[in-house]
Formats: sequence, structure tokens, C-alpha cells
Amino acid sequence: MKTKTDKTELFETTPVTRAVIALVVPTVISQIITVIYNMADTFFVGQVGDPNQVAAASLAMPLFLLTTGMANLFGIGGASLVSRSLGLGDTEKARKTSAFCIWTAAAAAFVYGLVILAFRRVILPLIGTDTYTFAYCNSYLFWTLTVGAVPTVLNAALAHLVRAEGYSGQASFGVALGGGLNILLDPVFIFGFHMEITGAAIATMLSNLIAALYFVVLILGKRGKLHLSLNPRYYSVSDGIPKEVLLVGLPSCIMNLMGIFSNITLNKLLVHYSNAAVAGIGIAKKIDMLAFAIANGLSQGVIPLIGYNYSAKNIRRMRSAIKVTLILSLAVTTVGAILLFTCANPLVRAFINDAETVRYGSMFQRIICITGPFTAITTVIISIFQSVGQKGKPLVLSMLRKGGLDVPFMFLLDSLAGANAIAWATPIADCGAMLVGILLFVPLWRKMGKE
Repeated sequence: MKTKTDKTELFETTPVTRAVIALVVPTVISQIITVIYNMADTFFVGQVGDPNQVAAASLAMPLFLLTTGMANLFGIGGASLVSRSLGLGDTEKARKTSAFCIWTAAAAAFVYGLVILAFRRVILPLIGTDTYTFAYCNSYLFWTLTVGAVPTVLNAALAHLVRAEGYSGQASFGVALGGGLNILLDPVFIFGFHMEITGAAIATMLSNLIAALYFVVLILGKRGKLHLSLNPRYYSVSDGIPKEVLLVGLPSCIMNLMGIFSNITLNKLLVHYSNAAVAGIGIAKKIDMLAFAIANGLSQGVIPLIGYNYSAKNIRRMRSAIKVTLILSLAVTTVGAILLFTCANPLVRAFINDAETVRYGSMFQRIICITGPFTAITTVIISIFQSVGQKGKPLVLSMLRKGGLDVPFMFLLDSLAGANAIAWATPIADCGAMLVGILLFVPLWRKMGKE
């Protein structure tokens, strides 16, 4: 028997547009703040004026972003199962799911940090470091991963789980808290303590730790309202929980892993030209993450609404939520792409005043930013599949977006036209993934229409 709360009212009876906006606006804001604080490291390190340190931060970023993949694996996979369980009124399964996700995510992050520490002399050259960037990259990864992997993963995973119960605002505040602290602490450690890139890493670690503690306090303080549990006694691998969580969360994790593979490949190709080219693409990708953050926030924010109504068999409301989300995503990302394209040069120059880096960064940004609308459609389709518990289709789309299409085109374009053309692999891949996504989604949409 389901208990009516303000949050079930949001899922069941609130007008669809208002419900979507209530869920996605805080999520989008938190995603944007996350991007801003990710950009903060690059921005403040860039003020040091050393392209090698900016290049080191760019080279380290793929390994750091693997923590996002872990968080998505357990956070998005867990959020989907929690929202579907609540839609069926199974609060016990929701508790067990959350405990499984939280404790398994923490263990995986801890092991990952130790692996980076133990094998750094093998791993760092593989991602493109040289004699000028190895020490900087090593220091950055020690603080952000060896010391900070667990709070970084838990911060994002707990945000997804809290959002699954309709507490989108509280989840977004936690993410924003970490972002705001990082922006404040970066200049203190980089310039105040003269620690340069190491200071940026320490600021990132501390901000994620405080944000993770916020979520722990939130869950403990709302034990009567939230069905999430930090108690290890609820940890369970029965009732198909691991399979459901991992298979639904896997597409987002794979997309992250393939993105890392794609970034490493891109950096390895560009490092043959100059560290300024690596720094330029790093800055361009950081700026373009704003467009992806908006698309990602819109798609992830609506997962609980779609998953809940799918389980409750309210297909009409589910279809309406999908329509509203697609329209919002396309409108916002199109405007964002136009702004990023027209303001490319001043935005890149704000990060670093090095002529060669600015030239590369501006060129790369104008190419990459046009993918915004493509990405919006693809991420919404992936989230829909995840919301209803489908595994294979979002996995295919995730692999196409990053690694499946863009990496082959990187090598092809590099051989044909060199550094100036490599970035075109990104819009080619995103457009291809969008077309495949539409083809996969149309049958589901028609089936829902019949139901």
C-alpha cells in the first residue's frame, strides 16, 4: 500500500510541465555548478600562466572522470530501481537498493584510488604525460583520487539516490555546495598557499568530502521521510538488486568510460603537435561541458518521474513528461550552442592568456559546441530507456557517442588534415548516435501510444 506524500503527489497528480520543471531545474543548476567547479581548476591553474600545468590538468581529467562513471553506475542504476520500487509501493526494496549502492560504490572508489597510486608510473605515460607534465599530473591525481575518490563518488551517487525520491532541490543543493566550496578554495590553495596545481587538487578533494558529508546528514535527518538507508544491515545482493542496478547504470558508466577512452585518444594525438594544443582542447571541452551539463541535467532529472509512472502504468503521464523534456532540452541546448560558438575566443582567453593555446582552444570550441542539440536528444532517449529498465539500447547509444564513432574518425581526420580537423570527430559521432537513438526509440514510443 503506497503512502501519499508531497513527493508522490509530484509524481502522480502535479501538472506534467510543472512536475518536470520542479525535478529538472534543480538538477540542471547542480550540473551547471558542477561544470563550473570543474572548470574552476582549469581556470585558476591557467592564471598561473604555465601551459604545462593546464595540460597536466587536462591529461589527468579522464582518470578523474572515471569517478563520475562509478557514481553513475550505482547512482543512476540505483535511482532507477528505487523510483520503480516506490512506484510499486515496495519501500523495503528501495532501502536495500540504496544500501547496496552506497556501500558498493564506496568500496569500488577506495580500490580505484589505490590502483592509481600503485600503478601511476605505468598509467600516467599511457594517458600522454611527458617530462614536463608527469609531476604535475601525479600530484593532482594523488589528492583527487588516492585521497579523494571515495567522497567524490559518494557525493554524486548520493545525489542521484536522493533525487530518486523527489528531493531534487536537496540533491542539487548538495552538489552545488561542493561546487561552490571548490570555487572558493581554489584561489586560497593555488595562490594563497602557493601550491599551484596541487592546491587545485586539494581544494577539489575537500569540497567533495564536505558535500558527501552533507548527504549523509540529510539522509540521517530525514529517516522518517526518505526510504534510503546508510545502515549496512540493509545491504543485500538478493532479489535481483545487483543485476538491476548494474545493468541499468552500466550505459551511463560505459558512456563515461568511452568518454575517457575518447579523451585519452584525443590527447595522445594532439600531444604530438604541442602541449598548447592539449591545453586548448582541454579548455574547449571544459567550456562545452556547460551544454552537456544542461542536457544531462534535463534527462537525469526526469528519470524518477518516468520510472515511477512506468511502474504505476500511467503511460499517458509518462509520454507527456517525455515530450516536455525533449522540447526543453532542444530549446536550451540550441541557445547554449549559439552562445558558445559566438563567444569562443573571449571565453578561452579568460582561462589563459597564451596566444597558441587560445588559437587552438577557440577553434576546437567552435567545432565541438555545435553538438549540443544532438546530445540533448540522445541523452533524453538514454534516460528514457534507463527509466523503464531497458539495458541493451542505452548501452549501444552510450558506446556510439564516445569511442565507437569518434575515435575512428579522430585517426582518419588526423591523417587527412592534422590537428585542425581532429575535433570534428565529436559532432560526427554525436549526430550518428542521435540518429541511431531515434531509430531505437520510435518503436517504444509507438508501443506506449497503444498502451
